[in-house]
Amino acid sequence: MTRALSLLAALLAVSASASAQDLLIPMDEAQADHLRAYGAVYVALDRGLEVDWLLNVRGGSFVTPADADLQTELRARGVTFEPVDGASAIAAAEAPAANTSVVRLEKAPKIAVYAPDQTLPWDDAVLLALTYAEVPYDQVYDADVLDGKLADYDWVHLHHEDFSGQYGKFYARYNGAAWYQQQQQEAEASARALGFAKVSDLKLAVARTIREYVVEGGFLFAMCSGSDTFDLALAAAGVDIVPPQIDGDGVTPGAAGLLDFTETLAFQDFRPDLDIMEYEHADIDQPPPPALRNPLTDYFTLFEFSARWDPVPTMLTQNHVASVRGFMGQTSAYRADAVKPGVVVLGASPTTESVRYLYGPAGQGFFAFYGGHDPEDYTHLVGDPPTDLALHPNSPGYRLILNNVLFPAAKKQPQKT
Repeated sequence: MTRALSLLAALLAVSASASAQDLLIPMDEAQADHLRAYGAVYVALDRGLEVDWLLNVRGGSFVTPADADLQTELRARGVTFEPVDGASAIAAAEAPAANTSVVRLEKAPKIAVYAPDQTLPWDDAVLLALTYAEVPYDQVYDADVLDGKLADYDWVHLHHEDFSGQYGKFYARYNGAAWYQQQQQEAEASARALGFAKVSDLKLAVARTIREYVVEGGFLFAMCSGSDTFDLALAAAGVDIVPPQIDGDGVTPGAAGLLDFTETLAFQDFRPDLDIMEYEHADIDQPPPPALRNPLTDYFTLFEFSARWDPVPTMLTQNHVASVRGFMGQTSAYRADAVKPGVVVLGASPTTESVRYLYGPAGQGFFAFYGGHDPEDYTHLVGDPPTDLALHPNSPGYRLILNNVLFPAAKKQPQKT
């Protein structure tokens, strides 16, 4: 521990004993349940309590008023908390000697998850995290998006959708399965009902509407194929990249060279995978090579940012560890040279140099993309049992998801000066 951080820890200890008027929710190794701690903070905000997020202090701890009902809530959730003099703790975090800072959280963000009705919580890591942390959300889908309902929300997560209209590119393995055929029939019927000739046309319209939501000030989060197929759909507007086995007509000749990267949020200079038999959408994805696919050795590193001058990436990377265990997905990681200039890399693999976690501004809003399917299930496959987060209450990988959930609660998104 550096001298500055030692001083900060001492100040916090003194404040706890001197005038314990508030609560500290520690987010370092002392926390019994990191994930439910985020849900408790959400409850505090929802009840009108102001919360201070102490960036880089004990893993990104929180200071709240010593509200009796909140203390009851914290105990019920199994969340560790300590008495603290909040003013002293905040002053210590704002001292210039350490790379720490304070962000005031003042409202509970309204959350939407873009997912079809039949989606179950264990189908998606974000749904698992929200459900376990007991953070409320609404579920929306194509008709809701096109009706403008995203304007009601501060934060939108994209379920692992295939925005290219290729049903996850499961054709090679599952095209004869009843569930796959039903999914295709339902998607085609929905597209027609909403006035679109093809599913890919519908998904493009939805992706464009979501992008506009971000530009107008919303916050977008996506994992796995929900991230790269979003940009793939936007880049391929007016270009048919869907094999005929899916939509009945042919791919546009020279499609790979016709993509428009000015339309995308995060990625550029990529090529679509036009082979119906390949379980891959584009060469954005850069999974670890087979020899390195080992849950015991596959880690990525979170980068450190200036808490004072770069508060947004600092908020999004708060954790009690600097290295997070990697995990696979249809889109496991992003090719570094496909990331657009201006997009900030938050975490990357030191062995493959692939990007695991990124964020960027778009207009008045922000987006964050996170590679992989489930932080606590290294090679999640169709039919695998759901992850029980009660077994992983201190998961660093799931913490990154929940940092994003609280990000829109900030009083304002500070800009560099």
